[in-house]
Amino acid sequence: MPSETTAVTTPENGTPTPIVGYVLKMYPRFSETFIVSEILAREAAGEQIVIFSLRPPTDARFHPELARVQAPVIHVGRASSPRRLWETWGETMARPALAAGMAEHLDELVAAGVDDAEQAVAVARLAREHGVTHLHAHFASMATTVARLAGLVSGLPYSCTAHAKDIFHQDVDPEDLRRKLAGAHHAITISDYNLRHLRSRFGTADTARLHLVRNGLELERFPYHRRDLHSAAGSAGEGPVRLLGVGRLVEKKGFDQLIDAVATLREDGHDVSAEIIGDGPLRADLEARIQQRGVTEHVHLLGPRTQEEVRAHLTEAHLFVAPFVIAGDGNADGLPTVLLEAMASGIPCVAADVTAVGEVVIDGETGWLVPAGDTHALTAAIAEALDPATDIARRTDAARALVEANYDSRLQAAALRELAEAPIGRTAR
Repeated sequence: MPSETTAVTTPENGTPTPIVGYVLKMYPRFSETFIVSEILAREAAGEQIVIFSLRPPTDARFHPELARVQAPVIHVGRASSPRRLWETWGETMARPALAAGMAEHLDELVAAGVDDAEQAVAVARLAREHGVTHLHAHFASMATTVARLAGLVSGLPYSCTAHAKDIFHQDVDPEDLRRKLAGAHHAITISDYNLRHLRSRFGTADTARLHLVRNGLELERFPYHRRDLHSAAGSAGEGPVRLLGVGRLVEKKGFDQLIDAVATLREDGHDVSAEIIGDGPLRADLEARIQQRGVTEHVHLLGPRTQEEVRAHLTEAHLFVAPFVIAGDGNADGLPTVLLEAMASGIPCVAADVTAVGEVVIDGETGWLVPAGDTHALTAAIAEALDPATDIARRTDAARALVEANYDSRLQAAALRELAEAPIGRTAR
Protein backbone atom coordinates (compact mmCIF):
# COMPACT_ATOMS: atom_id res chain seq x y z
CA MET A 1 0.00 0.00 0.00
CA PRO A 2 1.38 3.49 -0.78
CA SER A 3 2.61 5.62 2.09
CA GLU A 4 0.26 8.02 3.86
CA THR A 5 2.22 11.23 3.29
CA THR A 6 2.96 13.27 0.20
CA ALA A 7 5.24 16.20 -0.45
CA VAL A 8 3.93 19.59 -1.55
CA THR A 9 5.91 20.52 -4.65
CA THR A 10 6.12 23.93 -6.28
CA PRO A 11 7.04 24.63 -9.90
CA GLU A 12 9.53 27.33 -10.89
CA ASN A 13 6.89 30.07 -11.09
CA GLY A 14 6.16 29.68 -7.37
CA THR A 15 2.56 28.42 -7.66
CA PRO A 16 1.63 25.16 -5.90
CA THR A 17 1.54 22.03 -8.04
CA PRO A 18 -2.10 21.00 -8.50
CA ILE A 19 -2.93 17.97 -6.35
CA VAL A 20 -6.37 16.37 -6.60
CA GLY A 21 -7.77 14.85 -3.42
CA TYR A 22 -10.12 11.97 -4.20
CA VAL A 23 -12.78 11.65 -1.48
CA LEU A 24 -14.18 8.11 -1.64
CA LYS A 25 -16.58 6.27 0.64
CA MET A 26 -14.31 3.23 0.60
CA TYR A 27 -10.99 2.54 -1.07
CA PRO A 28 -10.12 0.13 -2.42
CA ARG A 29 -13.46 -1.42 -3.32
CA PHE A 30 -13.62 -4.60 -5.35
CA SER A 31 -16.59 -3.55 -7.47
CA GLU A 32 -15.37 -0.03 -8.34
CA THR A 33 -12.71 -0.80 -10.93
CA PHE A 34 -13.66 2.33 -12.89
CA ILE A 35 -12.28 4.54 -10.12
CA VAL A 36 -8.92 2.75 -10.18
CA SER A 37 -8.79 3.06 -13.99
CA GLU A 38 -9.56 6.78 -13.74
CA ILE A 39 -6.85 7.43 -11.15
CA LEU A 40 -4.30 5.44 -13.17
CA ALA A 41 -5.14 7.44 -16.30
CA ARG A 42 -4.75 10.76 -14.49
CA GLU A 43 -1.46 9.69 -12.95
CA ALA A 44 -0.21 8.52 -16.35
CA ALA A 45 -1.01 12.01 -17.67
CA GLY A 46 1.17 13.54 -14.95
CA GLU A 47 -1.37 14.55 -12.31
CA GLN A 48 -0.74 14.14 -8.59
CA ILE A 49 -3.47 12.42 -6.57
CA VAL A 50 -4.15 11.88 -2.86
CA ILE A 51 -6.90 9.45 -1.82
CA PHE A 52 -9.08 9.97 1.26
CA SER A 53 -11.00 6.80 2.20
CA LEU A 54 -13.90 7.47 4.56
CA ARG A 55 -14.49 3.81 5.43
CA PRO A 56 -12.01 0.94 5.81
CA PRO A 57 -12.08 -1.63 3.00
CA THR A 58 -14.18 -4.72 3.67
CA ASP A 59 -13.54 -6.82 0.55
CA ALA A 60 -11.53 -10.01 0.94
CA ARG A 61 -9.95 -9.75 -2.51
CA PHE A 62 -8.35 -6.90 -4.44
CA HIS A 63 -7.44 -6.30 -8.07
CA PRO A 64 -3.75 -6.40 -9.03
CA GLU A 65 -4.11 -3.00 -10.76
CA LEU A 66 -4.13 -1.40 -7.31
CA ALA A 67 -0.37 -1.97 -7.10
CA ARG A 68 0.09 0.47 -9.98
CA VAL A 69 -1.62 3.37 -8.18
CA GLN A 70 1.00 5.78 -6.85
CA ALA A 71 -1.34 8.00 -4.85
CA PRO A 72 -1.00 7.90 -1.06
CA VAL A 73 -4.09 6.52 0.68
CA ILE A 74 -5.27 8.25 3.86
CA HIS A 75 -7.91 6.44 5.88
CA VAL A 76 -10.07 9.05 7.58
CA GLY A 77 -11.41 7.83 10.93
CA ARG A 78 -14.98 8.30 12.10
CA ALA A 79 -16.27 9.93 15.26
CA SER A 80 -16.23 6.80 17.42
CA SER A 81 -16.83 8.85 20.58
CA PRO A 82 -17.64 12.43 21.66
CA ARG A 83 -14.02 12.77 22.75
CA ARG A 84 -12.78 11.86 19.27
CA LEU A 85 -15.14 14.42 17.75
CA TRP A 86 -13.90 17.20 20.06
CA GLU A 87 -10.27 16.24 19.42
CA THR A 88 -10.77 16.56 15.68
CA TRP A 89 -12.55 19.88 16.00
CA GLY A 90 -9.95 21.15 18.45
CA GLU A 91 -7.05 20.27 16.14
CA THR A 92 -8.75 22.07 13.29
CA MET A 93 -9.78 25.14 15.30
CA ALA A 94 -6.11 25.61 16.21
CA ARG A 95 -5.45 26.56 12.58
CA PRO A 96 -6.70 30.09 11.91
CA ALA A 97 -7.66 29.62 8.25
CA LEU A 98 -9.62 26.44 8.96
CA ALA A 99 -11.12 27.89 12.14
CA ALA A 100 -12.50 30.76 10.08
CA GLY A 101 -14.05 28.31 7.62
CA MET A 102 -15.62 26.31 10.43
CA ALA A 103 -17.06 29.41 12.03
CA GLU A 104 -18.48 30.69 8.74
CA HIS A 105 -20.16 27.38 7.92
CA LEU A 106 -20.95 26.14 11.43
CA ASP A 107 -24.67 25.95 10.61
CA GLU A 108 -24.03 23.47 7.80
CA LEU A 109 -21.66 21.38 9.91
CA VAL A 110 -24.20 21.22 12.74
CA ALA A 111 -26.98 20.27 10.30
CA ALA A 112 -24.92 17.40 8.90
CA GLY A 113 -24.68 14.00 10.54
CA VAL A 114 -21.99 13.58 13.18
CA ASP A 115 -19.88 11.27 11.00
CA ASP A 116 -20.15 13.53 7.96
CA ALA A 117 -19.28 16.67 9.89
CA GLU A 118 -16.35 15.12 11.74
CA GLN A 119 -14.92 13.55 8.60
CA ALA A 120 -15.39 16.75 6.62
CA VAL A 121 -13.39 18.68 9.21
CA ALA A 122 -10.71 15.98 9.18
CA VAL A 123 -10.52 15.95 5.37
CA ALA A 124 -10.26 19.77 5.33
CA ARG A 125 -7.26 19.62 7.67
CA LEU A 126 -5.62 16.65 5.95
CA ALA A 127 -6.13 18.18 2.52
CA ARG A 128 -4.29 21.33 3.57
CA GLU A 129 -1.52 19.27 5.16
CA HIS A 130 -1.00 17.31 1.95
CA GLY A 131 -1.08 20.28 -0.41
CA VAL A 132 -4.39 19.37 -2.05
CA THR A 133 -5.69 22.06 -4.37
CA HIS A 134 -8.97 20.44 -5.46
CA LEU A 135 -11.32 17.85 -3.92
CA HIS A 136 -13.14 15.34 -6.09
CA ALA A 137 -15.73 12.79 -4.93
CA HIS A 138 -17.22 9.80 -6.71
CA PHE A 139 -20.99 9.36 -6.26
CA ALA A 140 -23.11 12.36 -5.36
CA SER A 141 -24.04 10.85 -2.01
CA MET A 142 -22.06 10.55 1.24
CA ALA A 143 -18.61 11.09 -0.30
CA THR A 144 -19.77 14.31 -1.96
CA THR A 145 -21.43 15.45 1.26
CA VAL A 146 -18.04 15.19 2.98
CA ALA A 147 -16.13 16.74 0.06
CA ARG A 148 -18.52 19.68 -0.14
CA LEU A 149 -18.32 20.42 3.61
CA ALA A 150 -14.55 19.96 3.59
CA GLY A 151 -14.36 22.42 0.72
CA LEU A 152 -16.38 24.99 2.66
CA VAL A 153 -14.11 24.65 5.71
CA SER A 154 -10.82 24.63 3.80
CA GLY A 155 -11.71 27.06 1.02
CA LEU A 156 -10.89 24.41 -1.60
CA PRO A 157 -13.06 23.84 -4.67
CA TYR A 158 -14.85 20.50 -4.93
CA SER A 159 -16.27 18.48 -7.78
CA CYS A 160 -18.22 15.24 -7.99
CA THR A 161 -19.13 12.48 -10.41
CA ALA A 162 -22.75 11.27 -10.39
CA HIS A 163 -23.26 7.71 -11.59
CA ALA A 164 -26.57 5.87 -11.09
CA LYS A 165 -27.72 4.87 -7.61
CA ASP A 166 -26.84 8.37 -6.40
CA ILE A 167 -29.25 9.74 -9.02
CA PHE A 168 -32.09 7.22 -9.39
CA HIS A 169 -32.51 5.47 -6.04
CA GLN A 170 -35.73 6.28 -4.21
CA ASP A 171 -33.77 7.46 -1.15
CA VAL A 172 -31.97 10.25 -3.02
CA ASP A 173 -32.89 13.64 -1.53
CA PRO A 174 -33.57 15.92 -4.54
CA GLU A 175 -32.74 19.11 -2.66
CA ASP A 176 -29.44 17.68 -1.42
CA LEU A 177 -28.49 16.57 -4.94
CA ARG A 178 -29.48 19.95 -6.39
CA ARG A 179 -27.33 21.79 -3.83
CA LYS A 180 -24.31 19.62 -4.63
CA LEU A 181 -24.62 20.09 -8.39
CA ALA A 182 -25.18 23.83 -8.14
CA GLY A 183 -22.40 24.50 -5.62
CA ALA A 184 -19.62 22.43 -7.15
CA HIS A 185 -16.68 23.94 -9.04
CA HIS A 186 -17.90 21.49 -11.65
CA ALA A 187 -20.01 18.33 -11.64
CA ILE A 188 -19.68 15.32 -13.90
CA THR A 189 -21.95 12.57 -15.03
CA ILE A 190 -21.06 9.57 -17.14
CA SER A 191 -23.69 9.39 -19.89
CA ASP A 192 -25.92 11.45 -22.16
CA TYR A 193 -28.90 9.79 -20.49
CA ASN A 194 -27.84 11.03 -17.05
CA LEU A 195 -27.05 14.48 -18.40
CA ARG A 196 -30.49 14.86 -19.97
CA HIS A 197 -32.20 13.48 -16.87
CA LEU A 198 -30.43 15.81 -14.45
CA ARG A 199 -30.92 18.89 -16.63
CA SER A 200 -34.61 18.11 -16.99
CA ARG A 201 -34.98 17.39 -13.28
CA PHE A 202 -33.15 20.42 -11.90
CA GLY A 203 -33.20 23.00 -14.67
CA THR A 204 -30.56 25.03 -16.45
CA ALA A 205 -29.37 27.19 -13.56
CA ASP A 206 -28.62 24.37 -11.11
CA THR A 207 -26.92 22.22 -13.77
CA ALA A 208 -24.91 25.00 -15.43
CA ARG A 209 -21.67 23.39 -14.17
CA LEU A 210 -22.66 19.81 -15.03
CA HIS A 211 -20.53 18.14 -17.72
CA LEU A 212 -20.47 14.80 -19.52
CA VAL A 213 -17.25 12.81 -19.06
CA ARG A 214 -17.55 9.16 -20.00
CA ASN A 215 -15.82 6.43 -17.99
CA GLY A 216 -12.64 5.19 -19.65
CA LEU A 217 -10.83 1.91 -20.26
CA GLU A 218 -7.14 1.16 -20.62
CA LEU A 219 -7.76 -0.24 -24.07
CA GLU A 220 -4.39 -1.98 -24.31
CA ARG A 221 -5.54 -4.27 -21.50
CA PHE A 222 -8.46 -5.47 -23.62
CA PRO A 223 -7.10 -6.63 -26.99
CA TYR A 224 -9.76 -7.25 -29.58
CA HIS A 225 -10.33 -10.63 -31.22
CA ARG A 226 -13.33 -11.96 -33.07
CA ARG A 227 -15.30 -14.97 -31.81
CA ASP A 228 -16.20 -18.02 -33.86
CA LEU A 229 -19.48 -18.44 -32.03
CA HIS A 230 -21.18 -20.38 -34.78
CA SER A 231 -18.38 -22.91 -34.98
CA ALA A 232 -18.80 -23.54 -31.26
CA ALA A 233 -22.55 -23.90 -31.70
CA GLY A 234 -22.22 -26.34 -34.54
CA SER A 235 -19.34 -28.58 -33.53
CA ALA A 236 -19.96 -31.47 -31.14
CA GLY A 237 -16.32 -31.39 -30.10
CA GLU A 238 -16.45 -27.75 -29.07
CA GLY A 239 -18.93 -28.18 -26.22
CA PRO A 240 -21.76 -25.76 -25.43
CA VAL A 241 -21.86 -22.10 -26.36
CA ARG A 242 -20.72 -20.31 -23.22
CA LEU A 243 -22.75 -17.32 -22.08
CA LEU A 244 -21.23 -14.96 -19.54
CA GLY A 245 -22.79 -12.57 -17.03
CA VAL A 246 -20.81 -10.35 -14.65
CA GLY A 247 -22.04 -8.21 -11.76
CA ARG A 248 -23.21 -8.15 -8.19
CA LEU A 249 -26.00 -10.59 -7.44
CA VAL A 250 -28.62 -7.91 -6.91
CA GLU A 251 -32.01 -7.23 -8.46
CA LYS A 252 -30.91 -4.62 -11.01
CA LYS A 253 -28.58 -7.11 -12.77
CA GLY A 254 -31.51 -9.31 -13.83
CA PHE A 255 -29.61 -12.59 -13.62
CA ASP A 256 -32.81 -14.53 -12.93
CA GLN A 257 -33.69 -13.82 -16.57
CA LEU A 258 -30.37 -15.23 -17.77
CA ILE A 259 -31.11 -18.46 -15.88
CA ASP A 260 -34.57 -18.64 -17.45
CA ALA A 261 -33.15 -17.93 -20.90
CA VAL A 262 -30.65 -20.79 -20.62
CA ALA A 263 -33.41 -23.17 -19.54
CA THR A 264 -35.64 -22.16 -22.48
CA LEU A 265 -32.83 -22.28 -25.04
CA ARG A 266 -31.86 -25.78 -23.92
CA GLU A 267 -35.50 -26.88 -24.14
CA ASP A 268 -35.46 -25.56 -27.72
CA GLY A 269 -32.41 -27.64 -28.60
CA HIS A 270 -29.61 -25.09 -28.20
CA ASP A 271 -26.50 -26.40 -26.46
CA VAL A 272 -25.74 -23.43 -24.20
CA SER A 273 -24.37 -22.92 -20.71
CA ALA A 274 -23.86 -19.82 -18.57
CA GLU A 275 -21.37 -18.62 -15.99
CA ILE A 276 -22.20 -15.71 -13.70
CA ILE A 277 -19.34 -13.89 -11.99
CA GLY A 278 -20.10 -11.93 -8.84
CA ASP A 279 -21.53 -12.20 -5.36
CA GLY A 280 -24.29 -10.52 -3.45
CA PRO A 281 -27.47 -10.87 -1.41
CA LEU A 282 -29.44 -12.75 -4.08
CA ARG A 283 -27.02 -15.68 -4.35
CA ALA A 284 -29.31 -18.12 -2.50
CA ASP A 285 -32.33 -17.00 -4.56
CA LEU A 286 -30.45 -17.52 -7.82
CA GLU A 287 -29.19 -20.93 -6.70
CA ALA A 288 -32.78 -21.91 -5.96
CA ARG A 289 -33.91 -20.71 -9.38
CA ILE A 290 -31.14 -22.70 -11.09
CA GLN A 291 -32.37 -25.79 -9.25
CA GLN A 292 -36.01 -25.03 -10.04
CA ARG A 293 -35.36 -24.61 -13.77
CA GLY A 294 -33.35 -27.84 -13.94
CA VAL A 295 -30.10 -26.27 -15.18
CA THR A 296 -27.73 -27.08 -12.31
CA GLU A 297 -25.29 -28.64 -14.79
CA HIS A 298 -25.50 -25.69 -17.16
CA VAL A 299 -25.55 -22.48 -15.06
CA HIS A 300 -22.77 -21.82 -12.56
CA LEU A 301 -22.36 -19.00 -10.04
CA LEU A 302 -18.62 -18.44 -9.88
CA GLY A 303 -18.45 -15.87 -7.09
CA PRO A 304 -16.24 -12.76 -7.20
CA ARG A 305 -13.26 -12.61 -9.55
CA THR A 306 -10.43 -10.12 -10.04
CA GLN A 307 -10.20 -7.91 -13.14
CA GLU A 308 -7.58 -10.25 -14.58
CA GLU A 309 -9.84 -13.25 -14.05
CA VAL A 310 -12.82 -11.43 -15.57
CA ARG A 311 -10.68 -10.51 -18.56
CA ALA A 312 -9.78 -14.18 -19.03
CA HIS A 313 -13.46 -15.14 -18.97
CA LEU A 314 -14.24 -12.40 -21.51
CA THR A 315 -11.62 -13.96 -23.76
CA GLU A 316 -12.93 -17.51 -23.39
CA ALA A 317 -16.71 -17.00 -23.42
CA HIS A 318 -18.77 -16.81 -26.61
CA LEU A 319 -21.54 -14.33 -25.73
CA PHE A 320 -21.89 -11.67 -23.04
CA VAL A 321 -25.39 -11.27 -21.59
CA ALA A 322 -26.43 -8.29 -19.45
CA PRO A 323 -30.17 -8.56 -18.64
CA PHE A 324 -30.43 -5.32 -16.64
CA VAL A 325 -33.68 -4.23 -14.97
CA ILE A 326 -34.80 -1.26 -12.89
CA ALA A 327 -35.07 -2.49 -9.31
CA GLY A 328 -38.12 -1.94 -7.15
CA ASP A 329 -36.35 0.83 -5.23
CA GLY A 330 -35.53 2.68 -8.45
CA ASN A 331 -31.91 1.53 -8.51
CA ALA A 332 -30.54 0.92 -12.00
CA ASP A 333 -27.16 0.54 -13.60
CA GLY A 334 -25.68 3.59 -15.26
CA LEU A 335 -23.23 2.10 -17.70
CA PRO A 336 -21.33 -0.85 -16.17
CA THR A 337 -17.63 -0.87 -16.99
CA VAL A 338 -17.67 -4.61 -17.65
CA LEU A 339 -20.05 -4.08 -20.57
CA LEU A 340 -17.52 -1.71 -22.15
CA GLU A 341 -14.75 -4.24 -21.43
CA ALA A 342 -16.76 -6.96 -23.17
CA MET A 343 -17.37 -4.79 -26.22
CA ALA A 344 -13.69 -3.83 -26.38
CA SER A 345 -12.65 -7.49 -26.16
CA GLY A 346 -14.70 -8.61 -29.14
CA ILE A 347 -17.30 -10.74 -27.38
CA PRO A 348 -20.78 -10.15 -28.86
CA CYS A 349 -23.15 -8.54 -26.35
CA VAL A 350 -26.84 -8.89 -25.59
CA ALA A 351 -28.07 -6.25 -23.11
CA ALA A 352 -31.30 -4.83 -21.76
CA ASP A 353 -32.20 -1.20 -22.38
CA VAL A 354 -31.92 0.67 -19.07
CA THR A 355 -30.57 4.20 -18.58
CA ALA A 356 -27.47 4.68 -20.80
CA VAL A 357 -26.97 1.13 -22.07
CA GLY A 358 -28.52 2.03 -25.42
CA GLU A 359 -25.73 4.58 -25.98
CA VAL A 360 -23.24 1.74 -26.49
CA VAL A 361 -25.29 -1.35 -27.34
CA ILE A 362 -27.02 -0.19 -30.49
CA ASP A 363 -29.42 -2.87 -31.64
CA GLY A 364 -28.37 -4.44 -34.92
CA GLU A 365 -25.16 -2.39 -35.06
CA THR A 366 -22.96 -3.01 -31.99
CA GLY A 367 -24.97 -5.81 -30.39
CA TRP A 368 -28.49 -6.77 -29.36
CA LEU A 369 -30.58 -4.39 -27.23
CA VAL A 370 -33.79 -5.77 -25.71
CA PRO A 371 -36.48 -4.24 -23.50
CA ALA A 372 -35.66 -4.46 -19.80
CA GLY A 373 -37.54 -7.23 -18.02
CA ASP A 374 -38.54 -9.00 -21.24
CA THR A 375 -37.16 -12.53 -20.84
CA HIS A 376 -38.73 -13.67 -24.11
CA ALA A 377 -36.94 -10.90 -26.04
CA LEU A 378 -33.69 -11.69 -24.25
CA THR A 379 -33.97 -15.38 -25.19
CA ALA A 380 -34.83 -14.53 -28.79
CA ALA A 381 -31.80 -12.21 -29.09
CA ILE A 382 -29.46 -14.94 -27.81
CA ALA A 383 -31.02 -17.40 -30.26
CA GLU A 384 -30.45 -14.92 -33.11
CA ALA A 385 -26.81 -14.61 -32.12
CA LEU A 386 -26.52 -18.40 -32.30
CA ASP A 387 -27.97 -18.48 -35.83
CA PRO A 388 -25.22 -19.19 -38.42
CA ALA A 389 -26.81 -16.62 -40.71
CA THR A 390 -26.05 -13.81 -38.25
CA ASP A 391 -23.02 -11.64 -39.01
CA ILE A 392 -21.36 -11.52 -35.59
CA ALA A 393 -18.13 -9.90 -36.76
CA ARG A 394 -19.86 -6.82 -38.16
CA ARG A 395 -21.40 -6.09 -34.77
CA THR A 396 -18.27 -6.72 -32.72
CA ASP A 397 -16.07 -4.69 -35.08
CA ALA A 398 -18.46 -1.77 -34.68
CA ALA A 399 -18.58 -2.23 -30.91
CA ARG A 400 -14.80 -2.04 -30.61
CA ALA A 401 -14.71 1.07 -32.80
CA LEU A 402 -17.34 2.78 -30.62
CA VAL A 403 -15.40 2.04 -27.41
CA GLU A 404 -12.15 3.27 -28.95
CA ALA A 405 -13.77 6.52 -30.06
CA ASN A 406 -15.60 7.38 -26.83
CA TYR A 407 -14.26 5.41 -23.86
CA ASP A 408 -10.47 5.66 -23.98
CA SER A 409 -9.19 6.47 -20.46
CA ARG A 410 -6.68 8.93 -21.93
CA LEU A 411 -9.55 11.04 -23.27
CA GLN A 412 -11.25 10.82 -19.88
CA ALA A 413 -8.10 11.95 -18.02
CA ALA A 414 -7.62 14.92 -20.35
CA ALA A 415 -11.24 16.03 -19.89
CA LEU A 416 -11.06 15.74 -16.10
CA ARG A 417 -7.85 17.76 -15.94
CA GLU A 418 -9.26 20.48 -18.18
CA LEU A 419 -12.34 20.80 -15.97
CA ALA A 420 -10.33 20.90 -12.73
CA GLU A 421 -8.05 23.63 -14.07
CA ALA A 422 -10.84 25.76 -15.60
CA PRO A 423 -12.08 28.91 -13.84
CA ILE A 424 -15.00 28.23 -11.50
CA GLY A 425 -18.39 28.74 -13.02
CA ARG A 426 -17.47 27.53 -16.50
CA THR A 427 -20.67 26.81 -18.37
CA ALA A 428 -21.33 23.18 -19.32
CA ARG A 429 -20.96 22.24 -22.94
